[in-house]
Amino acid sequence: MTYENILVSTQNGIATITINRPSKLNALNKATIGELHNALDMANKDASVKVIILTGSGEKAFVAGADISEFADFNVEQGSALAAQGQQLLFDFIENLDTPVIAAVNGFALGGGLELAMSCHFRVASTNAKMGLPEVSLGVIPGYGGTQRLSQLVGKGRAMEMIMTAGMIDANQALSYGLVNHIQAQEELVPFCEKIASKIMRNSSVAISAAIRAVNAGFVDGVNGYQAEIDEFGKCFGTEDFKEGTTAFLEKRKADFPGK
Repeated sequence: MTYENILVSTQNGIATITINRPSKLNALNKATIGELHNALDMANKDASVKVIILTGSGEKAFVAGADISEFADFNVEQGSALAAQGQQLLFDFIENLDTPVIAAVNGFALGGGLELAMSCHFRVASTNAKMGLPEVSLGVIPGYGGTQRLSQLVGKGRAMEMIMTAGMIDANQALSYGLVNHIQAQEELVPFCEKIASKIMRNSSVAISAAIRAVNAGFVDGVNGYQAEIDEFGKCFGTEDFKEGTTAFLEKRKADFPGK
């Protein structure tokens, strides 16, 4: 499939999706959000894809924010619909994908860009990365899950400070906050993510998907995360991957998971 705003490549079980709007610092607009949804959905349905890496083109920005020109004249109803549709189509969609998604944050991740990175299952930053949620400086608040996910990742107090000041933090501060897992030089960022992906791919994709659902359940109001873990744990016993994994362990050999 041909896209205007993103690039997609698949190799050795890894789908790399690159937001490609360098003249706009890869800002998210409606078209890009739609293309990302389609590309992620296709990668998730491709049995050969075990891990997805999401990054931005160039060395300046992962995603420098949303395209403000698209919604500057919106009213209350349109603003609410914008947030609801965006969360459903992309941000919640990524968080709940069966396939692990790693954000390779190569530069600025601001506003919707940081929200996009936070919706991924974890993040690796380049040394020049800058992150923040500057929405209150525009008279609005984060609308793509930023108030919720940032609080979950860095704690309420730090999230409040970042949102209220509309300031940016650098990669080292993001690492100390737990917002990113690792920092790498720009040229090593994607190769490092690929190394992590290769470690993930050694394991059962079925079990990994179950783990994603169990972890996410603990952050949903009204859902008992422990019960979700019990349910997912039990379901694993009915999979071919479980049979292969336990048999390989007992036979002292490397497992060859069928992904079923």
